[in-house]
Amino acid sequence: MKTSLLAHATAPEFSNWLDNERATVLVPVGALEQHGPHLPLGTDSLLATAVSLGAAERTGAKVAQTLNYGYKSQQKSGGGNHLRGTLSLDADNLIGITRDITRSFLQQGVRNLVFVNGHYENYQFLYEGVDLALRDLGLSDPAGPSVLLLSYWDYVSESTLATVYPQGFPGWDIEHGGVLETSLMLHLHPELVHLDEAVDHDPALLPRFDRLPVVPERTPHTGALSAPSGSTAQKGRLLFEQTVADLATDLSTELGLER
Repeated sequence: MKTSLLAHATAPEFSNWLDNERATVLVPVGALEQHGPHLPLGTDSLLATAVSLGAAERTGAKVAQTLNYGYKSQQKSGGGNHLRGTLSLDADNLIGITRDITRSFLQQGVRNLVFVNGHYENYQFLYEGVDLALRDLGLSDPAGPSVLLLSYWDYVSESTLATVYPQGFPGWDIEHGGVLETSLMLHLHPELVHLDEAVDHDPALLPRFDRLPVVPERTPHTGALSAPSGSTAQKGRLLFEQTVADLATDLSTELGLER
């Protein structure tokens, strides 16, 4: 199978590829969520997909279709589910979709499944879906078929952060529509970035608790939790190449894939 994208493969090609004892599929997971006036609603999905494709090209893994909807945006990490442009799944729906995807791939003979998350709020519900699917299939032997779950930003190194944020990294909790995502998008999808619409403002100052219903005024008016000032395609290239290289190394080592 020449293509890395399962959506572009035929059923016979996929079936023949499954005979590979280390057949590994990456599933990008994102969201449809506002990212301020300068980034598209599909930013999380676009970035998760790009990282997955980059890692697949280095390891021989394949990439499934992206799960383009995610769990509810929260005020302290994504601006909030109250903002227009954010369309979300309830927890039980995301868990169920993840459970079905996991069960289906493993039942068909995929040896390793890797969820590459690009939306902060998704993580624990992806975990639950995977856990339930493995229970459904009676899989508990670590030497058997396996599932990995990760968020791509966990692979951004300290040295890369120091280069991207020379004045100091403000923290992952407010990196929504900020320099990291904007720089990555400038590198990967510059035609979708509107820096002329970007607003320079102070980082969001939010309480340490969550309040429901949310107080809308606590979210910056842009919807971004930190400003994209200082974003460049060069920073995006550094972020992408370093993240993909380290992820591919981990996958190769953990799953015994060819590089």
